[in-house]
Amino acid sequence: MVMGDRLRVLREQKGFDQGEIEKRTGLLRCYISRVEHGLTVPAVETLVKFAGALEVPMYQLFYDGGEPPKQLKLAIREPADKLAWGSSGRDARWFGEFRRVLARVGKRDRKLLMFAIKKMAK
Repeated sequence: MVMGDRLRVLREQKGFDQGEIEKRTGLLRCYISRVEHGLTVPAVETLVKFAGALEVPMYQLFYDGGEPPKQLKLAIREPADKLAWGSSGRDARWFGEFRRVLARVGKRDRKLLMFAIKKMAK
């Protein structure tokens, strides 16, 4: 459903005209009309005003079921620092030692080492 149509349906269900919404939101009637006709896309702050004026929770502007939608059970992901190799524990200590040793190696040798690592990774 288009947002403007949804706002108009909710307004009509409450028995409000655009003038009443104008009084309750402080928005101009011509703006309300443009939103309802799909000519203007309202900002989130404006939608909050509409929800307050229509005396409905915000979710009802997007969802026309009687009850709030059920919250999705999303898989819990590990934080990025836990996913990154070498960010904690024994791997972090090993990686830190590797960085210190690599800092003492010359540029030419670093390139050679990187070439060898890429070959091993294949």
